[in-house]
Amino acid sequence: MKETFKVISKKTPTGLQVESTARGFKLTMDEPEELGGTNTGMNPVEALLCALGSCQTIVAYAFAKAQGIDLEEFHVELEGDLDPDGFMGLADVRNGFQEIRYSMHFKSMATQEELESFAQFIESKCPVGDCLENGVPLKLTRVVNEK
Repeated sequence: MKETFKVISKKTPTGLQVESTARGFKLTMDEPEELGGTNTGMNPVEALLCALGSCQTIVAYAFAKAQGIDLEEFHVELEGDLDPDGFMGLADVRNGFQEIRYSMHFKSMATQEELESFAQFIESKCPVGDCLENGVPLKLTRVVNEK
């Protein structure tokens, strides 16, 4: 059964700061000062990396036992390459990440081979990774003028 997730994002009175809410939780994002923000929160592309790393971490802990992995600790280090000149309209380059790289760090008694297999399992089950790897259709459904 399909589940719909909803978020509302709204600019605050501060610089380029945006507050997003979902299920009563709030996330504040901004841009660094050199990109016109006030540096009061991570920017959306950093949050995208956080979403991927968080999703992979949740999958790791949710499935480790069922996959026969004794997982003491796990974390993901992520980085992505983005040329801000695309977003700023200064160059004809992609607006988003050109590449995202990550490494999974395990603390476990499992063998290297078992951990590599489990890492592939994590990649195969991570919904955020699936969205990034396979793309998701973006559909503007309405334009509302709230005069």
